[in-house]
Amino acid sequence: MQALETGRLRARLAEGSQDIARALALRQICFRGAGAGTDADAHDAACQHLLVETAAGELLCCYRLQVIAGPAGLEQSYAAQFYDLAPLAALPAPMIEMGRFCLAPGAADPDILRLAWAAMTRIVDDCGAGLLFGCSSLRGAHPAGHAAALAVLAHHVGPPQHRPGRRAPETVDLPAAEGRGTPAALPPLLRSYLAMGGWVSDHAVIDRDLDTLHVFTGVEIAAIPPARARALRALAG
Repeated sequence: MQALETGRLRARLAEGSQDIARALALRQICFRGAGAGTDADAHDAACQHLLVETAAGELLCCYRLQVIAGPAGLEQSYAAQFYDLAPLAALPAPMIEMGRFCLAPGAADPDILRLAWAAMTRIVDDCGAGLLFGCSSLRGAHPAGHAAALAVLAHHVGPPQHRPGRRAPETVDLPAAEGRGTPAALPPLLRSYLAMGGWVSDHAVIDRDLDTLHVFTGVEIAAIPPARARALRALAG
């Protein structure tokens, strides 16, 4: 993917070990707190890493992505550790797993997220992907702290034919869909998925390693609202 630039920001794929080390260090801060070490796992080597940085090289945002083709690829994905992805195997187009999306502390410029999504739009179009998926996290592994968020997500449970099954040892059901809920209870990234027509699993996984509660999230590219798709493609060039 060719780098995208807008104003003071640039989005590009990592090139070499130094770039990846910067991404892992930011992930450490965002997912595990400041301290020694980096947030890394066995999936990093198979992924591409997208960086959003200033013109001066300050890293503001990163995520990793992997193009998935066929059942074997699904089983090797990060999400497959926690969810039974067999219902997705029949989808004909390639898929992209997107994960470890994080913003640097204090990085509040909305253009950061816009550029990150524009870069993903270009990647989706380049490979003809039909589905974008991943695990969307709520900080804190105790379900009771996320009652408001889970109530919102209950209105966005995915279609039965694509909905992943349970595989993780600790899960919690989403509640019955009642009332409207408060979208502000969701983190910005998850709100973005839902604004693009995204859907979630009917249960959340308790991830004690990262101290999060997460739901499987899918965005079907063909279902993205036309106005949103046009805006993303305009920015993606």
